[in-house]
Amino acid sequence: MPFHTRLLGKDRLALYSFIHSLSTNFGSAIFEPVAIALANVRFEKALKQRTAGTKISTEAHHIIQEIMNGLETANSTPDKKSEIEKIREVCQKGKMNNVGLTKVDIWLENNNELFLFDLKTAKPNAGGFKEFKRTLLEWTAAILAINPKAKVNTYIAIPYNPYEPEPYKRWTMRGMLDLENELKVGKEFWDFIGGDGTYEELLNCFEKVGIEMRTEIDNYFNRFRSLK
Repeated sequence: MPFHTRLLGKDRLALYSFIHSLSTNFGSAIFEPVAIALANVRFEKALKQRTAGTKISTEAHHIIQEIMNGLETANSTPDKKSEIEKIREVCQKGKMNNVGLTKVDIWLENNNELFLFDLKTAKPNAGGFKEFKRTLLEWTAAILAINPKAKVNTYIAIPYNPYEPEPYKRWTMRGMLDLENELKVGKEFWDFIGGDGTYEELLNCFEKVGIEMRTEIDNYFNRFRSLK
């Protein structure tokens, strides 16, 4: 990155690249396994990187497209409960087509009810919410294709609120996601996974580790100061 290097210097660019890489990998390397470990205490089953299913009926595909068209043109508002029932009615009607769906990042089961999460970065691109919504609808259709009576909940999960102490800017998703039934951010997500107080306790754990490893972390960052 020749322009960045000349503007910032090798040391700052190397440090930025390291922190950016760390942030990028937090989802799969830290947030997912931590969520699974916490969920195992409260849920009957807690899995990561699972497949919702391999088939969706042609009629369910038509319903999903109708829902998406209505939301994209603002002729309808997101209503997860209603959308699920529309898909349920046709989940096994028509030809069953093979599909390759986005993997479920976190799969939870309790009392015969499913909770499926797509874990996203703290500031997802607003333009990506259309695909996020489609993913949630397709997971629903694939689950119901296997078991039309299944109780299924699908969510976008964002591990922390980058705007704290201000509320998360949910308006970027309004009109595409049912904010009450398809989105969990920060404290709401972690407390759902591990119970009340989990979010604050988790932050305390990260702080304790940071304090215990302070010398090691400082020594690591000192490597970048020697770059010219």
